[in-house]
Amino acid sequence: MTTPRRDDEWHRNHDHPERLAKIQPRTGAEQPWEPEDLAVAEGKDPTPKHVEYARRELETLGPAAIEKTVP
Repeated sequence: MTTPRRDDEWHRNHDHPERLAKIQPRTGAEQPWEPEDLAVAEGKDPTPKHVEYARRELETLGPAAIEKTVP
């Protein structure tokens, strides 16, 4: 069995580590969330009690409230 040969010219044209360093993982926290959506994402029915709790979480934690629920 032979080892596949690396096409150095192709890699010189396509390997761009500086581009990969700029890629940020998408968590969903970069878009606006409604308290109802957060309550449902947490597996709860969107009752007034749960929606109010989610509203407070969003207000207090900001995007971290979403990131801890939707990794």
